[in-house]
Amino acid sequence: MSTNIELDARSSFRWLWRQLTSMRTALVLLLLLGVAAIPGSLFPQRTQNPLAVSDYFKSSPGTAKFLDQLQMFDVYSSPWFSAIYILLFISLIGCVLPRSFEHLKGARAQPSLTPKNLNRMEFHTEAAKGSLDSAEAWLRKNRFRIRRDENSISAEKGFMRETGNLLFHLSLILILIGVALGSLFGMRGDAIINVGERFINTPTSYDVISYGKLQSGNNLTPFSVTATDFKATYDLVTGTPSDFKLSVNTASPVGTKEVSQIVRVNSPLTFGTTKVYLQANGYSPLVTVRDKSGEIKYQGAVIFLPQDGNLTSIGAIKVPDMQPQIGFVGSFVPTYERTLERGSFSSYPEALDPRLLVSIWTGDLGLDSGIPQSVYRIDTSEMKRIGLKTLKLNETHDFGDGSITFEGWTPWVNLQIVKDPGKIYALLGSIFAILGLLMSLFTRSRRIWIKEVPDKSGVEVAGLAKNAAPGLENEIASLVKKMKG
Repeated sequence: MSTNIELDARSSFRWLWRQLTSMRTALVLLLLLGVAAIPGSLFPQRTQNPLAVSDYFKSSPGTAKFLDQLQMFDVYSSPWFSAIYILLFISLIGCVLPRSFEHLKGARAQPSLTPKNLNRMEFHTEAAKGSLDSAEAWLRKNRFRIRRDENSISAEKGFMRETGNLLFHLSLILILIGVALGSLFGMRGDAIINVGERFINTPTSYDVISYGKLQSGNNLTPFSVTATDFKATYDLVTGTPSDFKLSVNTASPVGTKEVSQIVRVNSPLTFGTTKVYLQANGYSPLVTVRDKSGEIKYQGAVIFLPQDGNLTSIGAIKVPDMQPQIGFVGSFVPTYERTLERGSFSSYPEALDPRLLVSIWTGDLGLDSGIPQSVYRIDTSEMKRIGLKTLKLNETHDFGDGSITFEGWTPWVNLQIVKDPGKIYALLGSIFAILGLLMSLFTRSRRIWIKEVPDKSGVEVAGLAKNAAPGLENEIASLVKKMKG
């Protein structure tokens, strides 16, 4: 005969809650969160590199459309990633908080009563002589918690082991809170500016910017940064950088008196909860482009992006006002060197012998097509190459439809602006988690009981070590020796 038991809604909810708040479920969810984060490192993310996502769609439109339906380009804001994150958060809270309350009650309670049969415990020892007073003195000296009864003592040590274990798990919750605050109220953006230019913290000043779920461009901290000088120091032998120093004038809020400050790689600017980091640097060649009549059609610094440690850089110069339109695909070489195997390249990151290599193209630049395009690239599929030239400093090249002059260069810096209100919580959570882990790993939990025999001719001593932690036998031996002495 079988009996079918149907659970009502309340019982079903309690069963589901117990399953969700179990430590096994929390570990499974933590593993799932790590697995779910893998696609975020395999595929470009819209919030971090929208141009790479756009290139992915161009190169593999079918695959990209399928991946986009799975939100592989927005992993960390996808519903399935958020669901795992929230379930892990709830599971940890439901699992750890009740244990923490019980632990606090246990911290105020006395050790458990002495068992009736100590001979069933570990390292049971009988001493022909000994007093409870001497045993209590030894236990207190060795920092045991003591419960003294009429003819017995119950002592325990290692209470901090469970404290460390709970601290570790509570710290994980604090880390999750910090990450959540950053995702909801944070922002991150990048802006490349040339030395001499001014950056104002508005959405239109950024090259790339991403907001938290509850953050917008209206909530940005008002400030301005003007780059006045940049100095990079390199090792003369290896060419590796040893120091980057950016001199700036800052104003917060915009329009107030400017203050001179220095920014280094590990020394950012701070405006409230917003920090401005010096992220990267490079060169912007100064060029002047004229038409056949000698009229200037373009003049200024063009940002080129480094391709190696010696700052060999590539970029694009677009001149839509010329007829026909002209585009230059260029390479800037700070310290020029050339070999048959590698061609032209830079042998040192400082601009000691600069060259500007340009490939000249004529035709439609595609600026009126309505399709966004990178300022660092030119689509030459519908254009015709009409020239190729390596320019020295102050050299002019006439390419028929006009001329280009390489007039110099100016450094540029990449500023990374970050607002992360949850960072301090994540940092504290990480510190506490490490402390809790160390407490849990290096604290030995054990109990010792001393009981007078019925005729009071001696005492019984026994103990119990949690997880068979070593050292209990030696402690009992020292205790018995102390009582005999």
